Amino acid sequence: MKNFIDKFFLRSNNLDYIGKNIKDLSKSATISKIFKAIKNYSSDSEIRYVGGCIRKIINKEKVDDIDFATNLEPKLLCDALKKNNINFYESGIEHGTITAIIDGSKFEITSLREDISTDGRHAKVKFSKDWKMDASRRDFTINSIYSDQDGNIFDPYEGKKDLENGSINFIGNPDKRIKEDYLRILRYLRFYTIYSKKKHQPEILKILKINLEGIRKISKERLLDELRKLIKSSTLEKLTQDEQSLSLVLSIFPELKNIRLFKKLNFDKRNMIKNLDFIFLISLMVIDESDNMDYFLYKYNLSKNDKKRIKNLDDFYKKEINSKTFTENNMNKIFYYKGKQAVLDILNYRVIRSKKSDFSLNELIDYYQNSKIPMIPVNADFLMKKYEIPEGKQLGEKLRAIEEQWVKNNFKISDQQINSIIKN
Repeated sequence: MKNFIDKFFLRSNNLDYIGKNIKDLSKSATISKIFKAIKNYSSDSEIRYVGGCIRKIINKEKVDDIDFATNLEPKLLCDALKKNNINFYESGIEHGTITAIIDGSKFEITSLREDISTDGRHAKVKFSKDWKMDASRRDFTINSIYSDQDGNIFDPYEGKKDLENGSINFIGNPDKRIKEDYLRILRYLRFYTIYSKKKHQPEILKILKINLEGIRKISKERLLDELRKLIKSSTLEKLTQDEQSLSLVLSIFPELKNIRLFKKLNFDKRNMIKNLDFIFLISLMVIDESDNMDYFLYKYNLSKNDKKRIKNLDDFYKKEINSKTFTENNMNKIFYYKGKQAVLDILNYRVIRSKKSDFSLNELIDYYQNSKIPMIPVNADFLMKKYEIPEGKQLGEKLRAIEEQWVKNNFKISDQQINSIIKN
């Protein structure tokens, strides 16, 4: 009887476009394979879409990741995937999460569960077969919406209604839910920035502020991951226009000193940042005349390449900059020696931070975006054969001198110039 009520009486009315988009999603061969593996495992095994993908379909956003929930316990879930030759790894099996991999795509599948105890970071869980119990331990109503592959919605906390009304509501007592996992402060701010059509409820703001100290319990990796989701070009402007949200974000990430610049961008610059990534956006916020950038990189574990990008920008703009800095010749040197990403970062940074428009900078950006780093037409073998220069220090010095002249001449060099370098 309970299963009957779950399936039919707790489902919200479904709009045609939601059902159609979910059905279209289910037509994918990879997704169909996951549904088939679970549903055929036993007579009562079920799997449903959950969370972000359903939220995005309802809100007519692009679906970029797909999560599932199942009433199979983790061991049985693994068995079902094995029997259907679906690769997986145990990404969080202690909390019931398995990541399936099909044709290079990853899908998180989590067993229904109850949170038995929490410490502000982690939870001890008990696996369940109760879909509403699983929904009740989730953070916000808009994240507790489930759907089967045919688009039938299970929405026990009316998340669809809240999403359409622009209301961000915790499930249960907000203070208790935040104390279960303090990262929910940032998650609230992210969802509020993206979906809210209303002002913050004063009592919610008060609870968020009271619990800010708990953020210290959260690992830097989880904080950085949530910051990546929050700091997107599509949400930065709205975030900076809400001083209450912004104040809370800066309490957690005080290094984002320049974040308010996104509030002042003109139309062209707002369009420009739509194509710029998280690392570049972070660079805009943390680079200043102090050691703020160094502290941010010390505090958060970015990849070597990401650190290098930010440091290249910081090093460049700590030098004396003027209009003559941004000549094609100077930019070619950066392009050749440091790479395309470095020169594009430098030019984009200049455009966004400058008060005046400079069309020559935009022309350079277009040029480098469509260019490949050239290959020097002279190598060591050529010099050894033509000029009979023996292998060693002299050969290296001549080759470097030719390379410098070639870069200085915008990747051009004549035989006469090469001869002159060899003779000197």
